[in-house]
Amino acid sequence: MTILDPAEMRTATEKQAAPSGAGQTEAREKHTATGLARRGSSPKPPASNSFLDRFFQITKRGSTLAREFRGGIVTFFTMAYIVILNPLILGGFSAQNAPTDVAGGWLSAAQVGAVTGLTAGVMTVLFGLIANLPFGLAAGLGINSFLAVAVIHEVTWPEAMGLVVINGILIVLFGVTGARTAIFKAVPKELKAAITVGIGLFIAFIGFVDSGFVRPTKGGPPVQLGTDGSITSIPTLVFIVGLLVMGILVARKIQGGLLIGIVATTVLAAVVEAVMHIGPGSAANPGGWHLNTPVLSGQLVSAPDFSLVGHFDLFGSFSRIGGLAATMLVFTLVFTNFFDAMGTMTGLAKSAGVAYKDGTFPKLKSAFIVEGLGAVAGGATSGSSNTVYIDSAAGIGEGARTGLASVVTGLLFLGSMFLTPLTSVVPLEVAAAALVVVGAMMMAQIREIKFSKFSVALPAFLTIVTMPLTYSIANGIGVGFISWAVIHSAAGKGKKVHPLMWVVTVGFLIYFARGPISTLMGG
Repeated sequence: MTILDPAEMRTATEKQAAPSGAGQTEAREKHTATGLARRGSSPKPPASNSFLDRFFQITKRGSTLAREFRGGIVTFFTMAYIVILNPLILGGFSAQNAPTDVAGGWLSAAQVGAVTGLTAGVMTVLFGLIANLPFGLAAGLGINSFLAVAVIHEVTWPEAMGLVVINGILIVLFGVTGARTAIFKAVPKELKAAITVGIGLFIAFIGFVDSGFVRPTKGGPPVQLGTDGSITSIPTLVFIVGLLVMGILVARKIQGGLLIGIVATTVLAAVVEAVMHIGPGSAANPGGWHLNTPVLSGQLVSAPDFSLVGHFDLFGSFSRIGGLAATMLVFTLVFTNFFDAMGTMTGLAKSAGVAYKDGTFPKLKSAFIVEGLGAVAGGATSGSSNTVYIDSAAGIGEGARTGLASVVTGLLFLGSMFLTPLTSVVPLEVAAAALVVVGAMMMAQIREIKFSKFSVALPAFLTIVTMPLTYSIANGIGVGFISWAVIHSAAGKGKKVHPLMWVVTVGFLIYFARGPISTLMGG
């Protein structure tokens, strides 16, 4: 359950000259496996000749079947909220409570829920089988909100999903050509470490907000503790109990600590709801449960409706709003998708201990391609672009190190299409506690950053704080890239800035100025 630090996984072979070509890759894989075995939460497991062990390299990465299954289950439970939340963002139960597009069209919440589970399940299983990494994929919250709040006021839902498909095709091309891998390798290791730390703070902040532990204020500071500076909500108290229980279990290195904590706190939440009848949160009931109410009622099994599959219009938006305006929307989608996923995979690979010294990890190109296919699949099913989830860090914290955990998570997502009531019994406050614990684990990567060098310290600091403050991984990466390139060049260290860093920096400048640019274009 320890978050592994690749910087500490040094062996005597590192001091020798590194081999080249295929030999170098093999040596790096052996080095990673050796470090994992040494730094795992228990001694190296005995070798196994089972098909699963050999296919997923479970023993080689210092893991066990039990850890992989447990990690996959934990990742699912920390991600399962998306099956409930995505339909609420993109759809509704009528035109009156759903985001309507420029033509008055809307998406059914039940249908969005079905395709959310379907796409997440298929893409997560595919990612596990091809990339062999313990990362879960599902509809990205940044992009689905962007579609519902901004894009559909200009185009129809099928046209918006067509833009998501185009975005995914471009990302796949970046992966196939190696452009995405080249950009990834051009990022300095200090920035990669800062991205990991920033993601840790980001998911912890998400946990605090989702639990009601931190709330926005009216006329005062942007956020405050609870309501008027105090904890007054029972669900928030359940979050605090869950956070302490999970923290204690992890600190005591109890196998399955996070999973045990999630189950135990869910039971506590269900008992509290049965006794106190708190109900769902709303304007009239601000102390209610945030999103999921921990109670089982009505029908437990239902057949999913896949009517939205294939319901997209690839080029309709270009005819409706013009080529330039549609291109700017695609540009925004690509940048958000591209760098959110890059940052997330950087942090997760480091947390899992499978990252090499330069920040890359096994099957990097395959991971990028499959993640791009997730965007294509999400648009094609009208569930929004699917991307790697930072919540996967919970399963990694539970011991997951291989793609077998992703296969487990994906199969559970497929099952969730039929068992939505069971999925929704885990309240968001419980999942939030797991995110805060994992965020604390990811903070360990801060040791990789040399804060004594201000040309490194400031870009790293800006990367870290921008993510939680703007609720965007891509924004944090963009600010970090720009500040790194500018400060190093002004300090006479321009030779240390990779040319691709400058290319991406210019891209981020356009990304941050897309509003004025769109206005100048008449959008």
